[in-house]
Amino acid sequence: MEPAIVSSQIQAALKMLRSSIEACPDNLWNREADANPFWVIAYHSLYFTHLYLSPSEDEFAPYQRQVTGHASFGKADLGDWRDLTHSDTFNKTDVLAYCDYISQRVANLVESTPFDSPSGFDWLKFSKAEAHLYNLRHIQHHAGQLSERLRQEADLGVRWVHDG
Repeated sequence: MEPAIVSSQIQAALKMLRSSIEACPDNLWNREADANPFWVIAYHSLYFTHLYLSPSEDEFAPYQRQVTGHASFGKADLGDWRDLTHSDTFNKTDVLAYCDYISQRVANLVESTPFDSPSGFDWLKFSKAEAHLYNLRHIQHHAGQLSERLRQEADLGVRWVHDG
């Protein structure tokens, strides 16, 4: 597997996620009726994309603004998203800026760790190559979730992206 191929597909997945974020109407962004608000799913996806692109948990350089301890939707060791305050909320511009921050670093981060090295995360018991594929699946899972919400709630579609 070539780093350029992996980077291209991660970039494509991020573009699809970004398209969903851009298309989200204001009334769906932080709707109280949603068990998982749109912005929280987008932020969660970006946070873990950024984390898993890093060589390891110890080498993870957090984004300049993060929702500390709230990336995992209630997983006990990472906080509970239901405890977020108004100041924790990311607006669309904030989330798009985080997406751009990650997109600008994908190639360097993919190339920073040999594919045959450990994932760098004790809960991912496989190689860095498999961690990149795992990360790609995670992005697409949430990009699909958000695009389906847009289709169901606002009759909006998101285009497929071939490559990065």
